[in-house]
Amino acid sequence: MRLYAVVAAGGFRRYTTYRTATAAGVFTNTVFGFILAYTYIALWDERPQLGGYDMSQALTYVWIGQALLAACAMMGGGFEDELMERIRTGDIAVDLYRPADLQLWWLAGDVGRAAFQLLGRGVVPMLVGALAFDLALPGSPWTWPAFLLSVLLGIVVSFALRYLVALSAFWLLDGAGAAQIAWLLGLFFSGMLLPLNLFPGLLGEVARMLPWSSLLQIPADVFLGKHTGWGLVEVYAFQGGWAVVLLLAGRLLQTAATRRVVVQGG
Repeated sequence: MRLYAVVAAGGFRRYTTYRTATAAGVFTNTVFGFILAYTYIALWDERPQLGGYDMSQALTYVWIGQALLAACAMMGGGFEDELMERIRTGDIAVDLYRPADLQLWWLAGDVGRAAFQLLGRGVVPMLVGALAFDLALPGSPWTWPAFLLSVLLGIVVSFALRYLVALSAFWLLDGAGAAQIAWLLGLFFSGMLLPLNLFPGLLGEVARMLPWSSLLQIPADVFLGKHTGWGLVEVYAFQGGWAVVLLLAGRLLQTAATRRVVVQGG
């Protein structure tokens, strides 16, 4: 495990070198936070308590989304492009024969990336939002660790989804199409555009059961105190269940890809 801790630390340090990109990301998240916030204000003025949120909670949801956008890679931007390029060039063969688990290696690096993005691109927009608007901040100090645990589970689910997308490059000529589809699904079904509680009927029920809800909708509701006690255990189980299922699917796909490489190499 020490190896993967070092990989995670390296992933964190790697992103600290992109200072200009980080500053640009903070600026972009803040600007879009204001755009969405004023859009939500207009919407909630017309429909108070929409989706079970009051105005303050709806605005808090907006800024949580901006804080988690990069950390949970809802629009991509993690390891997947690099992994697909290594598959395309054949360099992945070297990775598969290394004495380290391929999936854990990339997971550790992505957790390090996410930790930096949460601190580097998430904290400042959230602080700006708290200064500019009346946000519904947690009253209990225990809500913060509960929220961070939900965020961590969301990061693992996000990784598992993107790992599956990246491994599709073993069978596709170019994985860019699969990555774009995953990007659109993540943006829509995570609740980034609108909370999933606002989706009507069957669409809303399906959206809340999909793994992308773990990236934003569930962590935001934990932050807002919508899940407490046994309800909190249930949403953790939901996120953890999806993480296990998707990681196992990635493991199976990785095994199939390894066999493919061995056959072609032989």
